[in-house]
Amino acid sequence: MAVVGAAKLEALMRKAASLDIEKSKVKEITDIVEAKLYDLLLIGERNASYNNRDVIWESDVPLTKGFLESMQQFRKLEEELPIEDVLNFLATMPPLKYPLEAELEKRLPEIVGTLIYIIAKLIKEISPDTRKPSSEDIEKARRVLDLTM
Repeated sequence: MAVVGAAKLEALMRKAASLDIEKSKVKEITDIVEAKLYDLLLIGERNASYNNRDVIWESDVPLTKGFLESMQQFRKLEEELPIEDVLNFLATMPPLKYPLEAELEKRLPEIVGTLIYIIAKLIKEISPDTRKPSSEDIEKARRVLDLTM
């Protein structure tokens, strides 16, 4: 189960950066979003452990200043993602050592939406004149995220 449906991903990419995503590219993008979400939660797990807690708090997840600013921009799009899709995705991943606090769990769709927003903006920076990103554009965005998140 994908963390976000194809129609919602396409709508977000269009609203965030005027990108038209071909159906064949949806999985490439959702794979990046899923990997980055899980990476954030793994670091949150590590940070909870460092703080001698057995629950991952929102403050344990490494959301940078730039990420939080992008989250504000995502909110302005007035798009909501179903939490069920995010939780169903997480159920397919190796379990985290600690559970998520309720507040963090409620924010997961917003974190996912922000990741999609960031990917859309990265693709637009990489290829400013494109409306239909190529696999190469998407791969470049993934590499930037891998270096920074």
